[in-house]
Amino acid sequence: MMKTMPDPPRHFGTQLPGYDFSELKGKLIVLEGADGSGRSTQIAMLKDWLENLGYGTVNVGLKRSMLVAEELEAAQQGNILSHTTRSLFYATDFADQLENNIIPALRAGFVVLADRYIYTLMARDIVRGADRAWVKSLYSIALKPDAVFYLRVSPQLLVERNFRKNATLNYWESGMDIGLSRDMFESFMKYQRLIQAEFRRMQSEYGFTVINGNRRPRAIHAELRAKVQEVLSSP
Repeated sequence: MMKTMPDPPRHFGTQLPGYDFSELKGKLIVLEGADGSGRSTQIAMLKDWLENLGYGTVNVGLKRSMLVAEELEAAQQGNILSHTTRSLFYATDFADQLENNIIPALRAGFVVLADRYIYTLMARDIVRGADRAWVKSLYSIALKPDAVFYLRVSPQLLVERNFRKNATLNYWESGMDIGLSRDMFESFMKYQRLIQAEFRRMQSEYGFTVINGNRRPRAIHAELRAKVQEVLSSP
């Protein structure tokens, strides 16, 4: 008699108590990438495409929790957080969205589009010197996505896009808090290379898909649509 293999766990380590993850009928699709990688544009295009196909969608991302998002934003503006406190703030923001937005939407059969997920948070913490095992334990409650796409863009192009959009570089996305350089441009280049190196390590561990983000948005969208269609067609 053939033995039935149990389904693999939907979480990375610690399942939230009181939830039956076998009830989650929706799909969790994650787009990762730095500011200027085109994530938000691609999320918006995927949302329109999916809703035209009849799928309900929910968007989540960083600093969107009703619980701590405003406090986290205010604390960052004042630059008053230690690295550990900042990590715990973001982990709280994520956990609140997981419980109150992501899981209910997946239970209802929605496609959840995540504009960044735990991978960015983990990479940021590790680059700032956090212990890898501690960081992994911090996000062990996270659901495993059905697909993760990392938009990799050269640091030079990221600089151009950020200057075009904001006429400046972001303090945190430039890694100015970790003393890589007193020059923001030089710090940005060094920091983004460190983040990309960490994503290369995570890609081999978590098996997400790397997308060439140096191309035009329509070309990227066409590739993402084809890959998301495969995810939607899978059981």
